[in-house]
Amino acid sequence: MWPHPPERVRAHLRLYLVTDADLCLHHTMSEVIRLSVAGGATCVQLREKGLGTRAFVERARALKALLSTLAEPVPLIINDRLDVALACGADGVHVGQSDMPVEVVRAHLPRAIVGLSVESVEDARASAGLDVDYLGVSPVFATPTKTDTAPALGLSGLAAIRALGDTPLVGIGGLNAANAAEVIRAGADGIAVVSALCAAEDPEAAARDLRARVDAALSTRRAEVRP
Repeated sequence: MWPHPPERVRAHLRLYLVTDADLCLHHTMSEVIRLSVAGGATCVQLREKGLGTRAFVERARALKALLSTLAEPVPLIINDRLDVALACGADGVHVGQSDMPVEVVRAHLPRAIVGLSVESVEDARASAGLDVDYLGVSPVFATPTKTDTAPALGLSGLAAIRALGDTPLVGIGGLNAANAAEVIRAGADGIAVVSALCAAEDPEAAARDLRARVDAALSTRRAEVRP
């Protein structure tokens, strides 16, 4: 499994693709993932709310095989489903506030990357002491991609969560090239996107642009905190 000290996790979070088959308008999902990774995506989360278990496992295994063949392997994170992650040998699991408890996930996958969604400052405070590798701050902005979300946190909410500690953070919800840099400036270590890559006519070019914006904002932030 992947080693996951915080700096390594932060590197994986820079450009985090969350899949949505329904939004893959111009390419197959596999092509979106391949092109996005070629453009600089650093992590892929397979999210399949509508698939049955067997089909989910088959898709996850195929994606794991694809990502494992890359010269620079990219971690595969499974959304919610611990059983699917175990079946495909995924690198990690991401759970929400009402999903499988973090301690159960960690007990079955002690060396995996484990992420937890937080939808408020209170959620983030409650996560203190949990054995998670990163927090997914959601939603930063309102998004039509996922309708069952809490009210948007905005940049101020993201900054407030950042102020609670140094756990790696990835922002998600309404993120794109226009707001990627300001999300990083507010404290995120990376951005998670769905439609910005899945629905792109050229996912490789879109990923390259997003990654450049994230990297530039991170460099600026590091320079500003140097003594």
